[in-house]
Amino acid sequence: MKQPSRNFRPSVLATLKRDRWLYLLLLPGALYFLVFKYVPMWGVLLAFKNYQPYTGFWNSEWVGLEHFKLFFANPEFFMLLRNTLLLSLYNLVFFFPAPIVIALLLNEVRLAFFKRTVQTLIYVPHFISMVIVASMTYVFLTTQGGPVNALLFKYTGTTIEFLATTEWFRPIIIIQSIWKECGWGTIIFLAALSGVDVEQYEAAKIDGANRWRQIWHITLPAIRSTIIILLILRMGNVLENGFEQIYLLLNPLNREVAEVFDTYVYFMGITQGAFSYSTAVGLFKSVIGVILVLGTNSLAKRFGQSGLY
Repeated sequence: MKQPSRNFRPSVLATLKRDRWLYLLLLPGALYFLVFKYVPMWGVLLAFKNYQPYTGFWNSEWVGLEHFKLFFANPEFFMLLRNTLLLSLYNLVFFFPAPIVIALLLNEVRLAFFKRTVQTLIYVPHFISMVIVASMTYVFLTTQGGPVNALLFKYTGTTIEFLATTEWFRPIIIIQSIWKECGWGTIIFLAALSGVDVEQYEAAKIDGANRWRQIWHITLPAIRSTIIILLILRMGNVLENGFEQIYLLLNPLNREVAEVFDTYVYFMGITQGAFSYSTAVGLFKSVIGVILVLGTNSLAKRFGQSGLY
């Protein structure tokens, strides 16, 4: 009897027929990305047109790179770039490591009830609307009866305009981000830590390794690939700081440090009707994000780490 060739591969139709139920399960997700992610990408053509609603999308005048030239020549470009990059840098330095630290601390807790209680308490803020978070920030920091300024006035005799000064805007944003999302971010790292073989810790104890040594040589290497992947994804959002959070705290007194690309796109596109110009700004952000993701992924693989692909 003739044996089948080892290089034999089923045809596409045969594969589709064999795995038809798996592809059927894949269909809703594929349709979602097709309809809501890929089809709207045609809208980037607005960045190269002088779009006018009464002439329509296809009949608007083609202007090429005119909007990009106008944006880069805008005196506010460097202010927007500085504010966006500084907020992203602070997020990378303070917010990104926070879930890792909390996950490491929770992993060392042996009392199950206490561990579950802490996890629940730090997860809850993730489900609170950013509008509520901004309102809570105002209530705590306002000079009109806010508890923080009340304590400052009691012990120092002075108050601070936290919400109306440029010095405090970035710290407030970072503290908000850590309080709201830090607990939720620990889920991924705790899941990665759950796969660490307990026997490694027992062997380390026999060899005389203390807690810090175990964390450094066993725990951190176990989640290193997860940290790198999340860092690569974070780099893709360097020019995105979260529109809602910043918009809710933005005012004329702190605009010099608070205005970023996200809020600028909103004001130019929605409030002033510069649809093509705001699309050009958004496309610029997206291109930079893709470049940073590809560059960070390539750098990670060059140092022997696993990347996204």
